[in-house]
Amino acid sequence: MNGCYERVTQVDSGNLEQKPAKNGMVYLVGAGPGDPGLITVKGLQKLREADVVVYDYLADAGIVREAREDAELIYVGKKGKNHSAEQPDINALLVTKANEGKTVVRLKGGDPYLFGRGGEEAQELQVAGIAFEVVPGVTSGIAAPAYAGIPVTHRDHASMVTFITGHQDPSKEESAIDWDVLARSRGTLVFLMGVKNLGNISESLISHGKPPGTPAALVRWGTTSRQESLVSTVASIPDDAHARGFKPPSVLVVGHVVSLHRELGWFERKPLFGKRVLVTRAREQSRKMADRILELGGEPVLFPTIRILPPVDLAPLDASIARIGSYDWVVFTSVNGVDRFFERFLQVRDDIREMAGPRIGAIGPVTADRIRARGIKVERVAKEFTAEGVLELLSGDDVRGKRFLIPRAEKAREILPQGIAELGGEADVVPVYRTGLPDDAEVARIRGMLERGEIDVITFTSSSTVSHFVEMVGLDAARRLQEGVLVASIGPVTSETIRHNGLPLGVEAESYTVDGLLEALVAHMQRQKVSA
Repeated sequence: MNGCYERVTQVDSGNLEQKPAKNGMVYLVGAGPGDPGLITVKGLQKLREADVVVYDYLADAGIVREAREDAELIYVGKKGKNHSAEQPDINALLVTKANEGKTVVRLKGGDPYLFGRGGEEAQELQVAGIAFEVVPGVTSGIAAPAYAGIPVTHRDHASMVTFITGHQDPSKEESAIDWDVLARSRGTLVFLMGVKNLGNISESLISHGKPPGTPAALVRWGTTSRQESLVSTVASIPDDAHARGFKPPSVLVVGHVVSLHRELGWFERKPLFGKRVLVTRAREQSRKMADRILELGGEPVLFPTIRILPPVDLAPLDASIARIGSYDWVVFTSVNGVDRFFERFLQVRDDIREMAGPRIGAIGPVTADRIRARGIKVERVAKEFTAEGVLELLSGDDVRGKRFLIPRAEKAREILPQGIAELGGEADVVPVYRTGLPDDAEVARIRGMLERGEIDVITFTSSSTVSHFVEMVGLDAARRLQEGVLVASIGPVTSETIRHNGLPLGVEAESYTVDGLLEALVAHMQRQKVSA
């Protein structure tokens, strides 16, 4: 969340010229507390429709990537005293972009109207005559304690909750905070952005009558894989937080509900909690895997080492589609192959019913399911999700004289077509896509994270993801950067490429699918916890 996106621009307050309004629109959207799944449905919809996205430090990177490919991303992050843009500049920016006739989403961590200065931005828009809407978000004041097992209200412990800004210095003579009322409250007190003022908050509560032994807790980076929880008391929490090195962003909870943390804590028990997992799949394929990592408590870091591109020459593919009825079998070896083949098929033939004729085979159930989703029957699915597995399926058939079409990547292993030829069949291999590398900025971002020790697991889902990773960072650097990092492979073919490059293999899936890979990763983590 440091503004490291390809399309990001920084605010230049000198270029915010006012122009006549062209029916622009601004949405003040709460991004939620950190878990990208906690943005509202409406908030996500508006983000995906926006021409311009103005986002801050606490807007999760995974959420920002939901913006349109052509959307302008403008980082105005605020982190402590380090402001990328001052509030007046942000206000002017929103007005300027709306006056250009654009749909603008102001994406703010948590909720725009709860200590988010959304009200000030809305007032500026109103004065400028700019149409706006507010899309509320899940506040960290509720979500962070919930993820730490602390309900802010509970029938047996607290019937009310008070939210207080922690930024204000409680020692000021004209403090807007009524410490006497807070100290006497039997409800839950939630301080947002109060880590730097912990000493003053603790002293003020106690001096106004709050029992020193009242339970208190800090939750840092709540709802994310970096979440940390510290349970203490009002009197001790400043020293405990200092000893643990607690820093912003953290939420302070004061009240008897804190005692439920040990009983109700659920998030920090997830099997991949605290782990940053590098996903090297192509961006088009990474969503399901990323979502599953989030469900398991980890933080997916997307690094598409592969870009799926059309083949340089479509003529061989078009010719095979034109004579599709001449083939006895069409064998698909990947989901990418399925998607690209049928995308082109419908451009050439315009009717999926013209696929009738050849029998269909697939490597693995995921590829088979993608074919079935198009209403096409899959007759053979390899149990071993490799080319060797397909050959094993065909070994019981008489394939002599049979014609096979294999739509696949431009560069792939030759085992399947060679095996078919050895069985007496004839295989036409046609490229339906090729793979490319991501841009240098993305490589530099991931390399930096590896050098700083910010990645715990690297997952490889194909030999090409391994090869491209090594090509991008260099072989020596790849070996050095992965010291102390767990390397996980989807199956034996990928594992062979990992070993060939001299990289350390820590986990190999028994079932050669993304789900199988994550199951193996979870099992490995659980064994580590038992042995620790």
